Amino acid sequence: MPKGNIQKVKSSDIELKDRLVAINRVTKVTKGGRDFSFAALVVVGDENGVVGFGLGKAKEVTSAIAKGVDDAKKNLVKVPVLNDTLPHEQIGRYSGSKVLVKPAAPGTGVIAGGAMRAVLESVGVKDVLAKSQGSANPHSVVKATINALTNMRDPYTIAQLRGISLDKVFNG
Repeated sequence: MPKGNIQKVKSSDIELKDRLVAINRVTKVTKGGRDFSFAALVVVGDENGVVGFGLGKAKEVTSAIAKGVDDAKKNLVKVPVLNDTLPHEQIGRYSGSKVLVKPAAPGTGVIAGGAMRAVLESVGVKDVLAKSQGSANPHSVVKATINALTNMRDPYTIAQLRGISLDKVFNG
């Protein structure tokens, strides 16, 4: 999944907030009866452009969530956020999920459902329009959303690459 413009971030130097996206009870049938365990999908972010997701599995819910948070802290990425919204429209895909994220005017809020909302709020985007198409599986939707966000291009780097001012990137 990583491409050239993705910046990996160390979790030690930032304050992260975690959000539980999905919890799944899994049953394994053995000759001694049923064996229950839990899988927790967790998204962490600093609400300032850094986000990551993780999956934790354990016999108890609390330890599954803790493992998910630890896993999420291991794969954090930096996402460009401009004036509390996204720099441009982007489509993200993962497996059967396809998501569309669009920048929105100030005051719009986060217009997104379930798993996408958790990712976008963790990034720190305040105004965004988002649509999830295809599979509604939370794991795939989270990965597709992060795929869309990591493919975002930062307007400052675009301006430098083209050798023009930031105003011309948007107006020109």
